[in-house]
Amino acid sequence: MPMEEVTDNPVSFTAVMKVSRVQILTAQFECYLKILHDPPRTEQGPYCNRTWDGWLCWGDSPPGIAIQDCPIYFDDFDPAEKVTKVCNEDGQWFRHPESNRLWSNYTLCTAYTQEKLVVALTMYYVAVLGHVLSLVSLLISIFIFSYFKCLSCQRISLHKNMFLSFIFNSIFTIIWLTNVTYNKQMDSNYIFFNILASLMHYASCSTYFWMLCEGIYLHTLIIVAVFVGEQQLTWYYLLGWGFPIIPAAIHAGARMKYDHNICWVSNSNLHYIIHGPIHVALVVNLFFLLNIVRVLITKLKVTHRTESSAYMKAVRATLILVPLMGAHFILVPLEPEGRLPLAVYEFFMNILMHFQGFLVAIILCFGNGE
Repeated sequence: MPMEEVTDNPVSFTAVMKVSRVQILTAQFECYLKILHDPPRTEQGPYCNRTWDGWLCWGDSPPGIAIQDCPIYFDDFDPAEKVTKVCNEDGQWFRHPESNRLWSNYTLCTAYTQEKLVVALTMYYVAVLGHVLSLVSLLISIFIFSYFKCLSCQRISLHKNMFLSFIFNSIFTIIWLTNVTYNKQMDSNYIFFNILASLMHYASCSTYFWMLCEGIYLHTLIIVAVFVGEQQLTWYYLLGWGFPIIPAAIHAGARMKYDHNICWVSNSNLHYIIHGPIHVALVVNLFFLLNIVRVLITKLKVTHRTESSAYMKAVRATLILVPLMGAHFILVPLEPEGRLPLAVYEFFMNILMHFQGFLVAIILCFGNGE
C-alpha cells in the first residue's frame, strides 16, 4: 500500500493485515489499472490528477470536493457515510497542514460510532432475549407433548424433533453471541468460533428442513394417501437431521479454501451454500401446503366432512409458519437507507430471525386448538 498519503485511519495496521489486506490490495491493483487505461482528461482548466490514496481510487477531479462512499474494509466503517478529498484551485490535492502530506478525510466513516454501538447492543439484547424465550417455550412444549400420552402420534413426534432443532439453534446462537460480543481474543480462538459457526449453520438449516418434513408428512397423509397406518419416519429423520450436514460441511470447506476472513458468519457469497437449500425447502414446503389447502377446500365444498375440517386446522398452523420463517430472506434486499429507517429495519429483522423458536412453540403448541 503506498504511503504517500496519510488517511484518517482508526484501525491498527495489524487489523488491516489480518482482516482487510486482500481487499485493499485488490482495490489498489484495480485502481492502478484504471489510472493506466482511462483516457486523459480533455476539459480545459486546472484539475487534480487521478490517484490512489491508500484505501480508495480517485479520478481526475476539477477544483472542489470529490466524494465517495466509505470503503467496507473495516467493521467500524459505515459504507453509508462519505469520504471527501479536496482539490485546490491550483489543481493540487489538499495536503494536511500538520504532516504536509496528501490527505483524504475518512472521519465520517467512523462518525456516530457511539450511537451505532448503542444500536448494536440493543440488537444483541433483543437477539439473546428472543433465543432465551425460544428455549424456555420450546422446552415447555416438549415437556407437554411428552408428558401427556394422549398427544402421542407421528405428527407430534415431528413437532418434537423440529422443536429440538430450534433448541440447538438457540443454544449455539446464544453461545456465539455472548462469546463474540465479550471475547477480545477471537483471532486466537478462531478454530473454536469456526466450529461454533458451522454448528449454527447446521442447526439453522435443520430447522427449515424439519419444517419441510412437517409439510411432506401432511402432504403424504392427505394427498398421496397410499400409506396404510403409520408412515415410516426414518426418511424424515434423515431429511431433518442428516441432510443439513451436507451444506454445513460444504460451507465450512469452502470457507477454509476460498475465504480469507477468519469469521465464518461474515457477509460472503459462500452463504448461498447454506441459504440456497433453505430457500428451496421454503418454496417446496409452500407448494406442498398450498396444494393441501386446494384439495381440502375442494373436499369441504363437496362433502363438508369434519375430517377435512380437522386436516385444515392442522395445515393452517404450518402454513402460517412458512412465510414467518422465510420473511427475513424476502426482506434482505429491501434494506433502507438512512440511520433511523435502518435501525427500525434491523430491529424487525432481529425479531423475525431470533424469535422464531418462540413463535413456533406458540403456533404449534400453546396456541394450537387441535
